[in-house]
Amino acid sequence: MRVSEHREGRIVGHVQVKVASRVYSVPVRAVSLTGTEAREGFFAEGEGGFGILVDSSGTEENQRATIERATAEAAQFLARKFLN
Repeated sequence: MRVSEHREGRIVGHVQVKVASRVYSVPVRAVSLTGTEAREGFFAEGEGGFGILVDSSGTEENQRATIERATAEAAQFLARKFLN
């Protein structure tokens, strides 16, 4: 198994988001949010950067809820960006 490191945290997986007939792979990154201004959930940065951020010290239940909520936000973002 390969684990990718990123300045925003470790990529722990991807969520497949279907918008119209296209499927997008949205990375899920785990990072310690203690003492930072970063917030859990969907984020978009720059031209092509987007993903889901979860607190690595949070419970599995909290991480799942964050991923579910952020997946819906990602679908809305992708629909606005690529379908309009």
